[in-house]
Amino acid sequence: MNVDIPIWETLIRLTLAVVLGGLIGWEREHRGKPAGLRTNMMVSLGAATFTLMSVGMVPESASTDPSRIVTGVATGIGFLGAGSIIKTGATVSGITTAAGIWVVGSVGAAAGVGAYSVATAATVVSLIVLFVFGKIETHAMDGDHDTQKAQR
Repeated sequence: MNVDIPIWETLIRLTLAVVLGGLIGWEREHRGKPAGLRTNMMVSLGAATFTLMSVGMVPESASTDPSRIVTGVATGIGFLGAGSIIKTGATVSGITTAAGIWVVGSVGAAAGVGAYSVATAATVVSLIVLFVFGKIETHAMDGDHDTQKAQR
């Protein structure tokens, strides 16, 4: 590598990626989703590692663009997420899991590049979406079922 990131900084970035990915993964695990704690931790760690490598491979004075690695990581994680989407008859499931895997990859990439506030904020917002809006969605669906029962 042309640019050497100190080992302590590398460990901080990778650890942050694992912890933040784990927080989102814990929520998925708690809900019994197939991509849970360890999967999300590994996706975030992988994204952070690739990002660290892209940052470390090219000196700032070079004319190449290390962000291309992040683009490749995002695309690859998109394919991983696509594998979690299942269609059974008219029902499609796993879309939130796929989106979550994609977001976890971005959290890992942000941690890998050293954008700690971006990685942390994205995790907090993701958890709000998963917890709060998950409850709202469940409540709304229960209300729809009650309405349908009342109409019968």
